[in-house]
Amino acid sequence: MKTVAFLALAGSASAFAPAQSAKSSTVLNEFANGLVGGEGPEPIPFSSQGTSVNFDPFGFAERAPEWLPWFREAELKHGRAAMLASLGFVVPEFVRVPGEQYSFEAIPRVIDAHDALPESMIQIFGWISFLEACSFPALANMNEYDREPGNFGFDPVGLYPTDPAKQKEYQLAELKNGRLAMIGIGGMVAGAAVTGHGFPYLP
Repeated sequence: MKTVAFLALAGSASAFAPAQSAKSSTVLNEFANGLVGGEGPEPIPFSSQGTSVNFDPFGFAERAPEWLPWFREAELKHGRAAMLASLGFVVPEFVRVPGEQYSFEAIPRVIDAHDALPESMIQIFGWISFLEACSFPALANMNEYDREPGNFGFDPVGLYPTDPAKQKEYQLAELKNGRLAMIGIGGMVAGAAVTGHGFPYLP
């Protein structure tokens, strides 16, 4: 399980890589000002283009280009939270931390932990709020383009590559995995609530 957790966290390493100034030469007429994520080519049956290339059905990139860094920051934060949540929702189905209140007998279903452990939930919420508050200064400076969205300059094991092409690959991999995780954790929670079963949450 430690290996699984490490790999999941390592996949997000690009999120915390050393801060770099955004290139002032970004071509403004590029989709989303050149941010990764619009490359596609995953098929989307009901879209006008039929693929995910430059997919923006509500036109946020065109209507509010000044908010694009904030949009990407929000997407990355939600994606990272969803990746950790997906891992945290599945692992306790097999392994629990020490303590009678966390045992399989006390909480047979992981989804019931929210109501069964209110003190733990308050503690988790408190730590999340603290970490979010720590990012306020970085968020406030983002529109000054002194860093890329989602880049907090944290890469203790040096996983983030120095080659620009590889950096884009890492950024795109994190973004797509985050998008998948956001859908995945919603499906897992819904499946657990509807079926009443644990992993893989099937009837």
